[in-house]
Amino acid sequence: MDVVMIGAGMVAQTHLLALRDNSAGARLVGVLGRDDARTADFCTNASETLGYGVAPLGDPEAVASTGAEGAILITPPDARIEYARTLVKAGIPTLMEKPVERTLDAARDLVQLYSKANVPLALCFQHRTRAAAQHLKQKLDTGALGDIVHVELRVPWWREQAYYDAPGRGTYARDGGGVMINQAIHTLDLGLWLAGPVAALQAMMRTSALHRMEAEDIAAALLTFRSGATGVLSATTTAYPGAAESITVTTTQGQAHLEGDHLRIDWLTGEREKLSPDGAGETGGGADPMAFTHAWHQSILEDFVMSVAQGRPPIAPPSEALHVHAVIDAMERAARTGTTVEVAA
Repeated sequence: MDVVMIGAGMVAQTHLLALRDNSAGARLVGVLGRDDARTADFCTNASETLGYGVAPLGDPEAVASTGAEGAILITPPDARIEYARTLVKAGIPTLMEKPVERTLDAARDLVQLYSKANVPLALCFQHRTRAAAQHLKQKLDTGALGDIVHVELRVPWWREQAYYDAPGRGTYARDGGGVMINQAIHTLDLGLWLAGPVAALQAMMRTSALHRMEAEDIAAALLTFRSGATGVLSATTTAYPGAAESITVTTTQGQAHLEGDHLRIDWLTGEREKLSPDGAGETGGGADPMAFTHAWHQSILEDFVMSVAQGRPPIAPPSEALHVHAVIDAMERAARTGTTVEVAA
């Protein structure tokens, strides 16, 4: 699959390494960015990294002329809809970075754009591809762990003020919010993938004295899952020096603790099971937001290519991404009103 990349920002290098190492036949043919000089420099680096020429694209209309069979859309959410329209018009399947958009309504509109045109869309919720998460998912789906009773989600991350000094970072206009929609969205998505949808919640969202920013850097919620299970979420970018995010799932057969790409299951029988895959390391929870392996992006890219080729849903479909948005939207409403809020279907 020949692909184009739209956006040449912070995460572009991670996607480039994923393209270099992918085993699904994805090949980068062009890059479209807002800054011509920066895009040209990125393409020079990409050509050296990949071992073949990668062309800078001058404008959105040039995307279709490349003959690309897929696109990786990694712009900030406020600069996404026009590129999406271009890709849909050209019928180009798209792998999109999170979040889908800044608000739930805008995210729904963008997903509907692809759905109406019957153009495949997948989300970069790459934590779903981690080996430990896959192992836990299999245990839960087969019923080996019994019924889920309670879920704890923790994102104790750290970001320096310099991170939020970048124009638009941590604002509603560009990013759609703070720690929830930008950082904790990955852990929330993974928790929902494992435990199922949320029905209602209570929440608190605050901006601490540690950061000068518009949106929240601390968020907490009490969750009620549709299954009847309960949950607790705590997310922040104030937890210096930062640590790996974690999900703890208590079930009728034991407790599973997923921390980064490490899994421990303590069975009620007294047995303990551990899984720490090769290459499991940092997850970007500290001052360097890019301190994580590109292997997870490689896996999500490979799944995207294969899903298009096989005509099947991707591992992270837009319908499930919308539920993540709906939970964050409900948290914002619950924090403003101080009430229990139902999560939109």
